[in-house]
Amino acid sequence: MQLVFLLEQVVNGLVLGGYYLLIALGLSLIFSVGGVVNLAHGAFYALGAYGSLEIAKYFGFGAGVVLSPIAVAMLGILFERFLLRRFYAADPILSLLVTFGLAMVAEQSIRMIWGAAPLAASMPAGLKGPVIVGDFLFSRYRLLLLAIVAAVLVGVWLLLRRTSFGRVVRAGIQRPDMVAVLGIRLEPYMTAIVVLGVGMAAMAGAFFAPITIVHPAMGAEIITVAFVVVVIGGLGSFWGVVLAALLVGVVRGSTIHFLPAAGEASMYVLMFLVLMLRPRGLLGERIEKFE
Repeated sequence: MQLVFLLEQVVNGLVLGGYYLLIALGLSLIFSVGGVVNLAHGAFYALGAYGSLEIAKYFGFGAGVVLSPIAVAMLGILFERFLLRRFYAADPILSLLVTFGLAMVAEQSIRMIWGAAPLAASMPAGLKGPVIVGDFLFSRYRLLLLAIVAAVLVGVWLLLRRTSFGRVVRAGIQRPDMVAVLGIRLEPYMTAIVVLGVGMAAMAGAFFAPITIVHPAMGAEIITVAFVVVVIGGLGSFWGVVLAALLVGVVRGSTIHFLPAAGEASMYVLMFLVLMLRPRGLLGERIEKFE
């Protein structure tokens, strides 16, 4: 019985880690390719959650979780072309300040449009209830979320490792000078990476809205966790971010269950311990290369 209980906590932690992964992976991709610290990334996550709630009012839950990330991803095109593109060759502190300002504007805009009070999101009746296998008892919706995160992870990995698009992106990260010599313009690829990154953040907001609190400051709250995950995993490492997200999810989820007061602090303690042993993160040996 104790083993089953431990398994349930681990699966809960993996779901939480998958939630962090959708946000942190996009953040890491944008930094790796463009060298831009995007503090507005959490704002796209919040917009994904609010957009899904608004669409669901008229077209249902399914339409909300599909259309909202697509709409936010299209917004990412404007974000990249008219804002981020100005800072690829500039001092990183400039992009940090500008995206921080944009995050504040987005948060206040959400307050003006939807109000400051938290909103409730509901899931379809068919996704409610537990899955029972022997003594194992777990939420049907959370297992669905775990499957969705796994599918997205596999899709992104295949895109980066098995397509010509991914080869150019990885070459642009490792040797952008050689890519330029070959006459390949990286701007369209960067636009696609930003669309992918903010789309994943919006997907996290849309799918996880029913099991989290939807409120205007949710983007500012999640961006801190996303940075912790990226730092623990190692800048430029695909699998480092994946491993760190799952590790943070399991550690934080288990700590919250057994010692609620220390839940928030647990991820910072974990980051401290990792950086003491591995200053570049778990798999961040080559900080320039997103592998």
